[in-house]
Amino acid sequence: MNGYKIEPGAKLWRANLTGANLTGADLMGANFEGAYLEGANLKGANLKGANLKGAKLWRANVSGAYLWGANLSGAYLEGANLSGAYLEGANLKDAYLEGANLKDATMPDGSIHH
Repeated sequence: MNGYKIEPGAKLWRANLTGANLTGADLMGANFEGAYLEGANLKGANLKGANLKGAKLWRANVSGAYLWGANLSGAYLEGANLSGAYLEGANLKDAYLEGANLKDATMPDGSIHH
């Protein structure tokens, strides 16, 4: 889906997008609540204000993605690559981040993770 735009607020909750290539996609405001994105490639995607509550993002590539104000509460991000991701204002409450790569990511409080 490289370069494709999904309508703002698209309802993709509980969708099975395992291994999907969403590199650079405009997914602003999309609802991925409870979706399966295991191994998906979201590199550089615009996920501003997206709802990823409880989404399964095991080993997903979310590097360089724009996640300002996104809801990642309860998301499973084990082994995910979030290097360089912009997470300012994002909700990471109860997100499972074990083994996630957060190098150079902008954290919810605006700090840079090293």
